[in-house]
Order: sequence, then structure tokens, then C-alpha cells
Amino acid sequence: MIELEGVPELVDPVMVAAFEGWNDAGDAASTAVAHLDKEWKGEVFAALDAEDYYDFQVNRPTVWLDGGVRKITWPTTRLSVVRVGGEKPRDLVLVRGIEPSMRWRSFCNELLGFAHELGVELVVILGALLGDTPHTRPVPVSGVTSDADLARTMDLEETKYEGPTGIVGILQEACTHAGVPAVSLWAAVPHYVSQPPNPKATLALLNRLEDLIDLRIPLGELPEDARAWQLGVDQLAAEDSEVAEYVQSLEEARDTAELPEASGEAIAREFERYLRRRDGGGPPTPPGGHATESGDPATYLRDNPGGRTRPPKPSLPDPADADTEADADPTRDDPSED
Repeated sequence: MIELEGVPELVDPVMVAAFEGWNDAGDAASTAVAHLDKEWKGEVFAALDAEDYYDFQVNRPTVWLDGGVRKITWPTTRLSVVRVGGEKPRDLVLVRGIEPSMRWRSFCNELLGFAHELGVELVVILGALLGDTPHTRPVPVSGVTSDADLARTMDLEETKYEGPTGIVGILQEACTHAGVPAVSLWAAVPHYVSQPPNPKATLALLNRLEDLIDLRIPLGELPEDARAWQLGVDQLAAEDSEVAEYVQSLEEARDTAELPEASGEAIAREFERYLRRRDGGGPPTPPGGHATESGDPATYLRDNPGGRTRPPKPSLPDPADADTEADADPTRDDPSED
């Protein structure tokens, strides 16, 4: 039973969700929701029962001390509300957790129950995947939906994917079947620099979310973090000739493929975002501005946590394989499919 006592009536609420795990390369998606929660001081009003959805041998609880008293934090999914004022007030319901180990249908139904009770008008699910994309270029973010009408009205791609998927794809389909408009935003993270955090990908997701829901999002130090991150990866790549050559090949392939994107419309969209931030106060983010996280840069250039620090020089993907599911193969550069 869902009880929402103490939660005020919300204004044009949008639910924004992200889940750690398979659909969260570089922790970019879950960090984006955490950023929203921190900047707008979200108030947690509900948490799903961890016993129902998680295998504690996969996602283990943690023990900590609170004034000498031992306490346990269980892996779960929490919901919080942020009230956003201004000229165009719009409240957000933030969902942040871990991809469940079991009972996915019940998990999605419970989240949809909260969405219904709160009057949520749109569900936006954030995801990130590993792809053949260079760290030196803007992070590709694709918006997809299963709703043909929504795809037309919001300028999104209608997903045609068939194959294995994660909780992002399952929740989006559950929303569609329940008649709740739902969109997935996917950021592509360079597979050769897959270690979290990736503030540049997080920033790209937030910029796309800002455009989608027409709401100015305070970015705090994220743009500067993203710039520092890119600078650190630049320096590491320059120290290895094979990595530098590989990055250059990705740049050439990306620039050739996306030449039509350098249109007046795309440039105007970036400049409009810049003007919104300038007029809204605070330090502006120049068009195309990106950023980094402090820490040991030697952990960046890895295929995975236990992988080699210097990946072999791979060949570029065969265009004939472009329809392969990004989720099923994390090295694909096609964030439009979930």
C-alpha cells in the first residue's frame, strides 16, 4: 500500500529516474539524479522494501557507526521530491536506486503507483552506456520513446530495438503500457575511459534533460569538473601513442558521421541554452562547455576495473553492425536503443 502523507500537491510533476548497474556507465546517470537531489535539496518520502527486489549477495548492505551505535544501510531505491520555483514552477519526483535483482514487474508497478498518486505527467529515465565515442567531442545524448506520438511532439527517436534490455527499458515499456508518457535519455561514455565518475557525461544528460522539460537546472561546479576531467584524459592519452592514435581515429569517424549535425538549428539550440543561463544569473556555461572530477587519473584509461591500463588498438566498428543493441553489447556507440 502506498502512503504519501506529508507530500504536498505538486506542480506539473515530472519523474526523473536513474539506476546504478548495467545501464549506468561511468555512474553518469545516477550521478545526474544525485546532482538534482543535492542542488534542489530533495526530501526523501519513500523507499522500496529492499527484501522484495535485491539479492544481498550481489548488492551487499553496509554497516556503519552512528555515535557508537552500529547501523545497517540496505541497498534500495528511494524517492524524493524537489520543489522548483521561478517563473515556470515545476516539481520533480526523483527516483534513485540500484537495478533490482528480481521481480522487475512488481518493481515497476510500485514506481508507477507512486507516479499515479503524485499526478506525474512525464517519466524521464536516464541511462549511460559504453560506446566508440571520443572523449574530446561533445557527449552524444539520444532521446528515445516507445510512443510514436510522443516521438513526434518532442522530437525524439521511436525505439525499434528487439533483444536483451535492462531496467531502463523495462520501466519505459511499463510506463507505455500504463498510459504514462515516458522518455529515456542515453549518454554515450568512451569505453576506453569507463571508470566513474564521468562528469562530462553527467553534464550532457542534465543539459538534455533541461531542454526536454524546459527547466533551468543549476549546475554548480559540474561544468568545471567536466573540463578538468577532459584535461586529465587528454594528458594521459598524449602519453601513449597507441591511445592517441585510436582517439584520433574515433574523432575522424565521429566528425564525418555527424557533419550534418553542425547545422544552424543545432548551433542555435546551444546558444539558446547559453543565453538562458546568462539571463538566469550565475556563471554562464559557454556553448559546448564541458568538464572533470579530481582523483587519480591513472584509473581513467581502463577497459574495466580489472582491465589493462592501455587498451589495444581496436578496429572501428563495421557500419553493417549498427543495429546491434547498445545494451547487449556495451562497446557499441548507439545510445538511441534501449
